[in-house]
Amino acid sequence: MKRPVFFAGSAALVLALLFSSCSVNKMAIKAVSNALTGEGSGEVFTGDPDPELVGDALPFAIKLYETLLSNNPDHQGLILTTGSLFIMYANAFVQGPAEMLSQDQFFERETALERAKKLYLRGANLISTGLEKKYPGFGGAHKAGTLDQFLAKTTKEDVPCLYWTTAGTLAAYSLNPFDLDLGMRLSELTALIGRAYELDPDFNNGALDDFYILFYASLPEGMGGDKSKAEMHYKRALEKSKGLLAGPYVSYAAAVAVPAQDYETFKACLEAALAVDADKDPANRLVNILAQRKARYLLDSAPDFFADLDSGDDWQQNTFEKE
Repeated sequence: MKRPVFFAGSAALVLALLFSSCSVNKMAIKAVSNALTGEGSGEVFTGDPDPELVGDALPFAIKLYETLLSNNPDHQGLILTTGSLFIMYANAFVQGPAEMLSQDQFFERETALERAKKLYLRGANLISTGLEKKYPGFGGAHKAGTLDQFLAKTTKEDVPCLYWTTAGTLAAYSLNPFDLDLGMRLSELTALIGRAYELDPDFNNGALDDFYILFYASLPEGMGGDKSKAEMHYKRALEKSKGLLAGPYVSYAAAVAVPAQDYETFKACLEAALAVDADKDPANRLVNILAQRKARYLLDSAPDFFADLDSGDDWQQNTFEKE
């Protein structure tokens, strides 16, 4: 795997190219675009051990990619990278912290969640333009009843776009299930993620299975929910990640164990997430650290999720004794 791009140096180079008084060399812009979106480039974020550093850097990075994209609007790598950064930032640094705010910070929480929704859609819609550019007519195919024909044209190369478009849009919908426009797109999104799984079921070490844990566990049966499928994808996610990712444990604990009011499974999953050694998978170090932060929050807040737990139970002792 290629080494991650040294972001600061690349940023300086991009800015020098874009704002030079001389005419911009399109070949140079294309070369920089390729460098910033090539294999391993994303690890400069996902592999970092300092979430605060990445959280502070991402807004500038996103605007940098947007600036570059404005000069190279058909670059598929830039479209995917920029869109996915919007979605990752919304999830890790807007929605995640907002959900951990106390009950007396209701206004701040709701404001942040609304912002997260907008960022999710901004990223997903951007990536959708990439699919439209590659397959003209893709954007309107669902309404026209021709989506299956367009999806049949997609290849393994398109899996990241299908995944991020679906993940970003459904994340936005999850923040407001009363958004009828997004709700009407469920069948479309189900088809997109289904095609992605058909093309590359092992994408990103089980990322699609992790997605399906939340998808099948969170939706009502009448809208596609299926607890048995959530269970199946949980097992597959653990298999494919080889125990190196904390995310599947956290997803299962939150999406399956909490609704079932199964505290023992909830606790076991989150302890397994906390036991993952983030340094054993350097490319996903940040991803694991953030998942473990959520695991710790969920464990600490267990009485908020389980009716049978209260301050008199021994959950606090069991939770903190391993620290």
